[in-house]
Amino acid sequence: MAQSVNSPSKRFLKLASMTASIATKTVSNSIRSFTADEQHKDQARQKLFQDIGMQIANTLGEMKGAAMKVGQIASQYKDIFPPEVSKAIEKLQRQAPPMPFKEIKLQIEKELKQPLNQAFLSFEEKPFAAASIGQVHKAQLKTGEHVVVKIQYPGVDEACESDLKQIRLALKMMGLLKIDKKLQDKLFGEIQESLANELNYEIEAQNLEIARSFHRTLDPQIIIPKVFKNYSTRHLLTLSLEVGDDISTASTWNQEVRNTLGRRLVKAMGQEIFYLKRFHCDPHPGNFSFRENGDVIVYDYGGVKIISSYVIQQFKDLIQASRDRNIPQLETALFDLQALTEKGKFPSNLYHEWLDVLLRPLTQQYDFKENSAHHDSVKLAKQSLKYWDLFKPSPDTLMINRTISGHYWNMIHLQVNDNLSDIFEEIIPDQHQN
Repeated sequence: MAQSVNSPSKRFLKLASMTASIATKTVSNSIRSFTADEQHKDQARQKLFQDIGMQIANTLGEMKGAAMKVGQIASQYKDIFPPEVSKAIEKLQRQAPPMPFKEIKLQIEKELKQPLNQAFLSFEEKPFAAASIGQVHKAQLKTGEHVVVKIQYPGVDEACESDLKQIRLALKMMGLLKIDKKLQDKLFGEIQESLANELNYEIEAQNLEIARSFHRTLDPQIIIPKVFKNYSTRHLLTLSLEVGDDISTASTWNQEVRNTLGRRLVKAMGQEIFYLKRFHCDPHPGNFSFRENGDVIVYDYGGVKIISSYVIQQFKDLIQASRDRNIPQLETALFDLQALTEKGKFPSNLYHEWLDVLLRPLTQQYDFKENSAHHDSVKLAKQSLKYWDLFKPSPDTLMINRTISGHYWNMIHLQVNDNLSDIFEEIIPDQHQN
């Protein structure tokens, strides 16, 4: 693992080899499809993208470190890839094999500038979590506090810039990016910034402290781990141990508790986006745990998106137009957010049907276990398919949309059955109700 991360030339060659292999497959597919009819061309294209997606995922997964992290971040932007590629790279969200403790111990001692047994009363050698850029161990400080220690793999940050350039080149050569160059530049700039932030644990420590202070004032049952600054550096982060149950366990609790947890999760997300304007944007279920008393614990503030007041107001305008069923204003808002390429081309009746589906979970009693909005959206997507080129990923709201949709699935996992309209109204008041 250490050798892989610390060998830029080997990493470059591995990524370049992936690019060349995919290029060969693409050219071969073009030649084979030259005389084929449309149906066979579509089948061949789908098979090609499936193969390419698996190759990208397998290569980045084998490389671990920076390349795997780049793939994980890219998977959060899966709207910019063909669905076959998106599905394949989603598997990069899974945990990576841990690094040998001997190497981890050396890295911790290098960061803290003291032997491990001087810094900690006890330290568990076996990690309880291992990911792309680092792993997490439980420990106890000499002062008695139980903590978790997040340590970054050596050399990861040095490989990242090169990895990102090579991955973008591979995707560009294969024509896998469904967006124009200007939008590509903006999105990859955002991915690069996100990657740099995740690799700097000092930024994550700051994010944690801001979120902890914010939620403690509004709702002390949103639990954010405490940062131990004297045991944290740019590559090492020591946090209070906050224990809870995972989402699958919480889903077995009684309906009242599940509804309380779901409401708390939705409200906290809305408050971060629309009040704090900096929000936890990785809604993966593994980043949350729960307690039967209603506490919601939020982990991993490495992925935080800061959003301007201007964009928030645009988003509020979009929501108000949706509430009013005002299609011209809705299209103007989508156009201003760079999510719509041309006004007046998408059928009005389909807009109304989509609004019925998308607003349903937030405006009435809704059983997330039944999940009717998702099932209806799948049917609507088929009717809307021929108009899909009218819409494009919006750089300003991509992570808001990803966060909201991710928490929609968290609510499904929790099997919430509740009316969330009061929370919706509290977070984003209806201008015509005031």
